[in-house]
Amino acid sequence: MIDKKLLGILVCPVSKGELEYRKEASELVCYSSGLAYPVRDGIPVMLESEARRLSDEEKQAHRNR
Repeated sequence: MIDKKLLGILVCPVSKGELEYRKEASELVCYSSGLAYPVRDGIPVMLESEARRLSDEEKQAHRNR
């Protein structure tokens, strides 16, 4: 779980875009950069080298919301 205050101030280090917390996947997602950052033991790992690229399907699903 991530502290809501922390989530409110964190931004993507690549795009400076907003992050969405996905509790079930334990990651912070930025649709602007197309990256998902892992959260390990409650600590966001905000390194581009540790991030996972979002699939085209994930990006499309977000656009369709």
